[in-house]
Amino acid sequence: MAVSVKLMSLTVAALGVTSFIFGVIAENKKPASGTPIPGKGIVICQYPGDPTVVLGYLSVAFLLASSVAGYLSLFYPYQGKSVPRGAMFKSSSFSAFFNIALFTTGLAITLLVWPTVTEQLHLSRNVHHNTETACPTAKTGLLGGGAFLSLDSSLFWLVALMLAGNAREDYFDEIAEKGTNSESLKSSA
Repeated sequence: MAVSVKLMSLTVAALGVTSFIFGVIAENKKPASGTPIPGKGIVICQYPGDPTVVLGYLSVAFLLASSVAGYLSLFYPYQGKSVPRGAMFKSSSFSAFFNIALFTTGLAITLLVWPTVTEQLHLSRNVHHNTETACPTAKTGLLGGGAFLSLDSSLFWLVALMLAGNAREDYFDEIAEKGTNSESLKSSA
C-alpha cells in the first residue's frame, strides 16, 4: 500500500483527536484534592485511585505521534518525487503554518506534561511534615488546555500539509517550465 497524502492526513488527525480525548478525560478524572490523614507530626495524603497520570502520559504520547507524523508527512516524497526543503519554505504561508504547528506542539506538550508530572509527584510524595497541608493536586485546567492545544496542533499540521501540497505543485511547475524553456532554446539554435 502506497503512502498518500490522504492516509497521512487521516493518521495525523486520528492521533491528534486521540490525544485530545485522553487529555480531556484526564482533566475530568483528576480529583480536586486528597484526604489528609493526620499522624504524629506528619500528614499523610490519601488520594482516590484515578487514571489522571496514565491518561496524561497517553495524551502526550499521541500528541508526539501526531506531530512526528505531521512533520514527516510534509517532506515525504509522494509518488517517488521529492522536493527540496528550501523550495517548500519559499512559500511564506507554509513557513508560517509550519512554525505555528511547531509552537503549538511545544506548548501543548508543556501543558500536558507539567500537570501530569506534578500529579505523579503528589501521588508518590504523599507524606508531609507540615500539619496544615491540604493534600493538593495538580493545577486544574492545564490538562484540558493542553488537550485543546493538542487538537489545535494536529489541525495546524494538517493545514501545513495542504500548503506543502501547494508548494510541491509550484516546485514541479517551475521545473516543467524550466525544462520547456531550455528545450525551446535548444530547438531555436
